Amino acid sequence: MKFTQYFHAMRLRSDRAFIRDEWILQTIHAPVREVVQTDGRIRRWAPIPEMDGRFLRVILLPDGETVHNAFFDRSFTP
Repeated sequence: MKFTQYFHAMRLRSDRAFIRDEWILQTIHAPVREVVQTDGRIRRWAPIPEMDGRFLRVILLPDGETVHNAFFDRSFTP
């Protein structure tokens, strides 16, 4: 996986440091929803069973493979 510098900086936050790479990969490869933003970035969501089904949102750059951000989305409803 490729990551932006922004992602590396955000991953230092205590509320995001525990997000596993495997969860990010799961969200990239098997999302329940995908939205392409006007700037070309791609938002994908997937439930994470180990986190009681909470939904992880992964934001990819327009290349579809570089992770820009990842966090648990409290407002997402499938």
